[in-house]
Amino acid sequence: MAENSILCSVSSLILSLFTLLSCLFGHCNSVEQLGGYDTFTISSFKYPETRIRHFDMRYIRIDLPPWFSSMSIALKSSVDLDIKSFKKVPKSVLPMICFRDGSLPLPDVSSTSLTALVALTSGSFEGMQVLQNTELCYPVPRNMTMKLTNEQIVQGPAYSFAANITVEGCITSTMQGQYCNQTVELLSCGLSGNSSGNGSVSGFFNQSMVSCRNNFENSCHGDGEMKIYSLEILQIAEFLTISAQNVRLRPLNSTGNSSGIGLMCFARYGAMPSATLHDYSGNLNKFPLVIQSPKDGRWYISILALNLSKEIGGSQSNVSKVCYSLELQELECPLGKAGPNCSSERYMLQTVLRKDSTPFESYYLPYGEKVMSDAANFLLEPLLSNYSFGGGLDTWTYFLLDVPRGAAGGNLHVRLTSDRKINYEIYARNGGLPSLVNWDYYYVNKTSSSHGSMFFVLYNSSEEKVDFYILYVREGIWNIALRHLNSTGGTSNGQTTMSISLERCPKRCSYHGDCRSALDASGLTSYSFCACDRNHGGFDCSIEIVSHQGHIWQSIALIASNGAAVLPAFWALQQKAFAEWVIYTGSGISSGLYHACDVGTWCALSFSVLQFMDFWLSFMAVVSTFVYLTTIDEVYKRAIHMVVAILTALMAITKATRSSNIILVMAIGALGLLVGWLIEFFTKYRSLSFSMDLCLNRLERWRIREWLQNLVKTVLKRFRWGFLLAGFTALAMAAISRKLENSQNYWIWHSVWHVTIYSSSFFFLCSKVITINSGNERPTDGNSQLTRQDSVSRGP
Repeated sequence: MAENSILCSVSSLILSLFTLLSCLFGHCNSVEQLGGYDTFTISSFKYPETRIRHFDMRYIRIDLPPWFSSMSIALKSSVDLDIKSFKKVPKSVLPMICFRDGSLPLPDVSSTSLTALVALTSGSFEGMQVLQNTELCYPVPRNMTMKLTNEQIVQGPAYSFAANITVEGCITSTMQGQYCNQTVELLSCGLSGNSSGNGSVSGFFNQSMVSCRNNFENSCHGDGEMKIYSLEILQIAEFLTISAQNVRLRPLNSTGNSSGIGLMCFARYGAMPSATLHDYSGNLNKFPLVIQSPKDGRWYISILALNLSKEIGGSQSNVSKVCYSLELQELECPLGKAGPNCSSERYMLQTVLRKDSTPFESYYLPYGEKVMSDAANFLLEPLLSNYSFGGGLDTWTYFLLDVPRGAAGGNLHVRLTSDRKINYEIYARNGGLPSLVNWDYYYVNKTSSSHGSMFFVLYNSSEEKVDFYILYVREGIWNIALRHLNSTGGTSNGQTTMSISLERCPKRCSYHGDCRSALDASGLTSYSFCACDRNHGGFDCSIEIVSHQGHIWQSIALIASNGAAVLPAFWALQQKAFAEWVIYTGSGISSGLYHACDVGTWCALSFSVLQFMDFWLSFMAVVSTFVYLTTIDEVYKRAIHMVVAILTALMAITKATRSSNIILVMAIGALGLLVGWLIEFFTKYRSLSFSMDLCLNRLERWRIREWLQNLVKTVLKRFRWGFLLAGFTALAMAAISRKLENSQNYWIWHSVWHVTIYSSSFFFLCSKVITINSGNERPTDGNSQLTRQDSVSRGP
């Protein structure tokens, strides 16, 4: 696959490698070559070649400052699949690459991802609409080069990959963009008091208004020209109003109506907006643009001048520039207040670390509450807004908590428990106040929630209980709002307790697995995952893959199928081939013990020891079958067995489960058979000489031809060809069953593998004829004559 260069959008993202890589928030374009521009390298990271097995993940965290210009990713992998092949590969074994903004992504193998692969390889991402709180995932190509700019934010096979990641920034702080050729003007802000004079924000009390203006009182630019401004929101704001004052034409004697001129405003959080990619937009020459509950952080605002009177009227205009004064107003509530009219209560929760826990495990309590090591919840009613009970109005109460840097691999756990029917709705948002229209996750009732999101998991919720997790929660300030649904029936006497905690593994892996922690490649983010037992799956091990009865049948099949080793072991014992008898018997017993431990029935020894014994003796059994088919002396067989024992032990102790071991063992066995035959040949016919003088003799040539014919007859008489054919048939069935194995049907086909592989060894053993009347020794006189001639030709 040829290399592709792709422009894609990101803000601060974490790169996940699940035998794959991915791209998150994006509207992307393909470019063949990017010209040089005035940048410097902020950071550079080289990920060494790494091998990833089935269902393994690797995470790489990349921190992008607001003033970065681009990030380049060069990936090389061992994946050898084209676009057509990707669609044929089962999704469960497809290598994927995923991006997510602010936290760790989870692999997504939806059909959308497969469709987008065509766009990824051809480099066309026009019109891609990114959904909030999700990531984009793509199958991993063999070679890939991606360039992400701040203009566009947003038991199976094993593969290896290596990556180089470079982040570049503009040298001049006021110049940004992909080529660092776009001027971004930072707006100056100041506190303007409670009254702004703007009718859109009048009527509020206890609020503070922050006003921001462009440095130059008037901004002028021509038709179709865009200017970009940036604004930093430091605190939680109720709304942000963007307006243009004193819109006029220049020169002043220009013909045309200024009211017909369009001042299109495009606003975007964390990245520079465009006419096609933005969060909010509006014509400032008609109405101010109001952004409700803007997120804290950097906002970019672009103004595009359009001479609408020219487009509408169709007449020519002498207007050369449009001038205006840009003004932004940000409404902030006083400390402890939030919501409409700044009338709702807002609480900043303190972090309480759990004792004897893994890093970042904590719970959150309001300040002033008595902190107890064994209590991680608090009463809700005393904290509600003053008029929560009565008036018939739905009121809001806000709780703010901080997910620290490095804890993006944790899970936010929210619970409500009441002795009566819960009359609350829950809305959560990162970086800004949630509302009915602005939220990242929400819960209304069991049938109305963010349950469709892969990062939102709802547990046993009822009318008296709410229990959900936000998986791999983003770092930063989270706002959790409770909407209290008041009724006209009067006050409520029920008590509701609330619990908010940051946990590593949801539900402690449901007690069906182990919670394990790891660090991403940069070492800056700790993440956890559940290693489930054989009968359960899912991110929290709550999904029962195999029932108890099914587990019993699977255990019986995997263990009892090794009883097929009795067939070759009995034959070897009957023929007094004691070495082969020990190997076959030991192989069957060790395989049965290994699978008994693997399915969780009983472990006689440690799992690693049992695994080594199973694979090692299985390798030895295969090679011993080949060596047994020879008729060489026992001294040679012992030598071959020792060499094979060393080689197979090294294979079993290093990478026992790799699929190529089967081919290697077959090759070693065939080589042992060939060596045995060569030893047998040179032992029986070492007196045969190929002297040049004798070869010229026509009589001797005829005798050699007769000897070759006798050799073929000997080979045909050495084997019982019916058993030999049955052995190859059983071996083919074993190969087919091995090929059909996957995580769902492993117990079926691996049991078939046990039966067929031992049966093939039995048939091969039976195919050998013990007593052979070799035709190679006839005629005796001829062989004696050859011996005498050979002795004469050698001389004294």
